[in-house]
Amino acid sequence: MKRSIQFRTNLSRKTNVDTIHAVSLWLLIFVAMGLAFLSSTVYAQGLSGPDDKPVPVDHKTQGEIIDSISASLNEIYVFPKVAKEMENMMRKQYKNHAYDTLKDLRSFTRQLTDDMRSISHDKHLFTRYVTDQEIASLQTDSLTPEERQKYLTELERRNFGFYKVEHLPGNIGYLDLRGFYDADNAGPTAVAAMNLLANSDAVIIDLRQNGGGSPSMIQLISSYFLKEPQHLNSFYIRQTDSIRQFWSSAWVPGKPMYDVDLYVLTSSYTFSAAEEFTYDMKNLKRATIVGETTGGGAHPVEATAYSNLHVGLRVPFGRAINPISGTNWEGTGVEPDIKVPADNALDAAKLDALKKIEARTTDEDRLRSLKWAESMLESILNPVQVDTTLLKTYVGKYGERTITYEDGKLFYQRVDRPKMQMIPMANDLFRFVDLDYFKLKVVTDSNGNPTELVGLYDNGHTDSSPRDK
Repeated sequence: MKRSIQFRTNLSRKTNVDTIHAVSLWLLIFVAMGLAFLSSTVYAQGLSGPDDKPVPVDHKTQGEIIDSISASLNEIYVFPKVAKEMENMMRKQYKNHAYDTLKDLRSFTRQLTDDMRSISHDKHLFTRYVTDQEIASLQTDSLTPEERQKYLTELERRNFGFYKVEHLPGNIGYLDLRGFYDADNAGPTAVAAMNLLANSDAVIIDLRQNGGGSPSMIQLISSYFLKEPQHLNSFYIRQTDSIRQFWSSAWVPGKPMYDVDLYVLTSSYTFSAAEEFTYDMKNLKRATIVGETTGGGAHPVEATAYSNLHVGLRVPFGRAINPISGTNWEGTGVEPDIKVPADNALDAAKLDALKKIEARTTDEDRLRSLKWAESMLESILNPVQVDTTLLKTYVGKYGERTITYEDGKLFYQRVDRPKMQMIPMANDLFRFVDLDYFKLKVVTDSNGNPTELVGLYDNGHTDSSPRDK
């Protein structure tokens, strides 16, 4: 068995477990190099590219790689029995020369990953080829100040995963979060984002493109929505036979949102720490989960590089234990409360939030605004089809307004303004993609002939344009 270089991205024997599940600077290096992908989908896509050259691997080296991986699995992997089963399978395959046709190291490590996962079903577990450059980047025990600044700068360029913060109609706050980076570095960005959301009546946190990260960021964000300190999650660590608890905080910088309706958007890509936040909020009954069942990866991991073999391995070393369910989401994912395709999750969450806000609203002007926004969303989620024969009867000039028919669709244009597609909300009512404050109604006579167009506005205003004779 050849020498390995250990890079415990989440836990080292020489460190405490405060860094469990954390996206450290070392993990950033692995992510940047394509080693520590945060989901099995990304892993599968990232194994090779069009410019990759074959890296030869012979039968003898395959055996050494299996030796090294097996030693790490038996020492580290969270379930010892499963680790032994994975080793036995790889050794059996090797003994039967099942790997002999795999002459390229990338193909061989891909097959080892598939074989290990066929036993463990663990999406956090994988191995892959690493280059000389990647190995050289990992052969020091600590980063130089220059290296540290380089990777912190890269984190800053990613805005620590805080991709978008928006204020949506109905006073709904929206956060598109694409990574749970460690709060030591990402804390100020997180606090700024949360304070931008603080005056919302509902908050939607979009994790549909979030592959995971650090529990420290989970703790920080959760604390804005939980009035009392709450036990969020625990990790059992196999090597030390110990358990570490994670709690929300009693205080946050800025305005908390204890009574704000909270929604979490998920997809099949939502993974690891992003799943933990979702699972925690669901079990605490603090959020409504909207979208698809998540990826199903609950184990904290560490990375290992075998320098002379040019192979990297990511190994789960513990398991999550939710204080309410007593278990976790490994292999099953987190089931949403409102099940819709990921592409529809935002609209479904906005609609549900608007209805909850409406139920506790008495101001007539605001009620009108909420109902307007709801009708728009219902039209998006439940598209209306109108017979083309009827649509064609609406074609014509209505003073400064004109309706035309092109390729099975109606288009509306006002003098000196852009032409826009009319999207049916009913047989005689239409909305527009870029005008969320405006609808157009076609008025007909008793014979069904159009007589005028009425513009409807979200502030209650209307205007009419009779059809030209």
